Formats: sequence, structure tokens, C-alpha cells
Amino acid sequence: MQAILYERTVFSMNADSALSIVPLPLAPPGAGEPVSWPGSNRARAGRSRAAEARRSPETLHPSLWLGHQLGRAGSTTVASGFADLDAELPGGGWPRRALCELLLPHAGIGEIRLLAPALVEAQRAGRLVMVFDPPAALSAPALAGLGFDVEALLVVRTRARVVAGSDSLWALEQALKSGHVGAVVAWLPPRLRTERLRRLQLAAHNHDGPAFVMREAAVAGRPTASPLRLALHAGGADRLQVRILKRRGPPREAPLALALTPVLSAAARRRAGSRAAALHAATFVDFA
Repeated sequence: MQAILYERTVFSMNADSALSIVPLPLAPPGAGEPVSWPGSNRARAGRSRAAEARRSPETLHPSLWLGHQLGRAGSTTVASGFADLDAELPGGGWPRRALCELLLPHAGIGEIRLLAPALVEAQRAGRLVMVFDPPAALSAPALAGLGFDVEALLVVRTRARVVAGSDSLWALEQALKSGHVGAVVAWLPPRLRTERLRRLQLAAHNHDGPAFVMREAAVAGRPTASPLRLALHAGGADRLQVRILKRRGPPREAPLALALTPVLSAAARRRAGSRAAALHAATFVDFA
């Protein structure tokens, strides 16, 4: 068989004079470089590198990744503090560098107690925890009872709109982009546009820690840029039902039933003096 290299095409003449045209996968080699014939080791290595880049774009640049890529190694996650939940989360915990959506029927059903172990661990590691736009006042004694360093907790309120037309999500986006915050918890405004959530997810890729955003339960059927989405429902006193709606791999059909840490002990409730006062303190730790 006789082969002729002409520009970027190989013409192969077989013994029966049949002409076949085989495009080269690579550009013409420079002077002194070996020709990369199709099927050669050099060409196969090039195709292998290209295939690997398609499977793992982060090998080309850290700002490139696939939407389903989270939790492939233990170092990319933070333990939730609930063994049953960690067993269902990709990588065995809350993802780093990605948004985690929590859908709530209403605020105060136990979301802060669900997140407390991961947030407290971030504080113990000497990193800042930021809380954006909680829907009600904080209960410092109840938070301290969960292990928080209350004086080191930074609460940011952006809904005041001191400047007309200002962007309430700007501060949250900048905190995620900075890469210097240990953990972020934010209550997003209702009816948030998809492109705004996508911007937050892009910013979260620079955030070396968990990032939790609370949204209304009505968005459960809508598409999301977040790679992890959970729906929360009250499951009784100090219990929470967690349904995984989106994750890497198939969604979990049955909800998880998690036992939460009580906000106030029986003695603390007695000291509160009345059932109403105890309920007020217990509720406000979850910002209801």
C-alpha cells in the first residue's frame, strides 16, 4: 500500500486501486517532527488526552467543571453530622464549591439545627460563618446551646434597600467569590430568576466550604443550577424529614427521618417561665 501526505488528508491507494481518504486528527507536523498517522501511538495518546479532557475538564483549568461533578472525594465534602444523610450525599457530606438548595414550606422547621454541625465545625476551624437575610431575629442562647460562637457569627441583612434599585444578592455573590469564607447560609428572595441562581452557583465554585441557600418549596418542580437540592419537612417534635430531589446519581425516593438536637433542655424551658416564652426561644433559633 502506498500513502501520500497532502496538507491535512491521507490518501491511501490499495492494491486494487481503490482510493480511500482518511482525515488526519492532528495538524501537519513541523520540520523534524514525526508524522502522527491515524492508529499510531502518538495519535492514540492525543485522542486519549482529548477524551480525558471531555470527561474531566478540570484537568484543563480549575474554572472548568461538569455540572454533576461534586463529592467525588472526601476532601470535597463536609460531614453533615448525620450518618444516614452522609450515606446518601455524594462524597459522604455537604459539597464544597457548590450550592446546596434547601426547599422549605416555611422557615423555622429545623433547618439551622440540620446545618449546625457543619457550621459549628467551620467556626472551630477558625473560619468565618456568614448568615444572609434570616427571616427573623436570632436567639443567641439557643445558638450557643448548639455550639455556635455567637460573637463570631456574621449576620448580613441586604433587604433594607437603602439605595433604591440596589442588588440584594450582590453581597452574597461577593462573599462566595472571595474564597475566604468558611460557610455561607442565605435565605434567597422568592421567585428568583434562574440566571441569578446560576450566577451564585458560578461564584460558589470559588468558595472552599459549604454554601446553603433556602428557597420556597414551590420551586421543587423547576430546573436548578444547584447540583444538590433537598426538600425539608417537619417530622414531629425535634425531627425532620429530608427528601433528596437532585444529586449526582438517581434521586432518593423515600425521605430520610433525622433526629435533631433539642433547642432548649427541659430545665431551660422551665427557666423560661412559660410555654409561650419557651416556644418563642425555640422557634427563633431557626429564624421562623
